Amino acid sequence: MALPALTPAQRAEALKKASVVRKERAAVLSELKEGKVSLHEVLERKDAVVGKTSARRLLESLPGIGKVRAGQLITDLGISERRRVQGLGSRQRERLLELFPPQG
Repeated sequence: MALPALTPAQRAEALKKASVVRKERAAVLSELKEGKVSLHEVLERKDAVVGKTSARRLLESLPGIGKVRAGQLITDLGISERRRVQGLGSRQRERLLELFPPQG
C-alpha cells in the first residue's frame, strides 16, 4: 500500500507531531532510568507514546540494565526483538513485573 502524498504543510505538521512524541518518549524512558517512575507505572500507560516503544528499549531504560542484559531478558521471556510494548502479552507483562517489582 502506497503512502499518501502529503502537502508541504501536512508534512511539516506530521514532522512536528513526531518530534513531540519522540521527546515525550525520551522523557518517560529517562524518568524510568532515573527511578522516578516504576516499570509498573510505565506499563499501565495506554497511550501511543509508551505503546509504540520497543520492548527492548524499555528494558534498556531500566536502572542497571544494559544492552546485553536486555537482550538476555528478551530471549528468556520469549519476546521478539521487534516487539513493541503494546504488543506484549499478558504473561510477558506479568513476568516483567515479577522480575522488576515496584520499589517502595
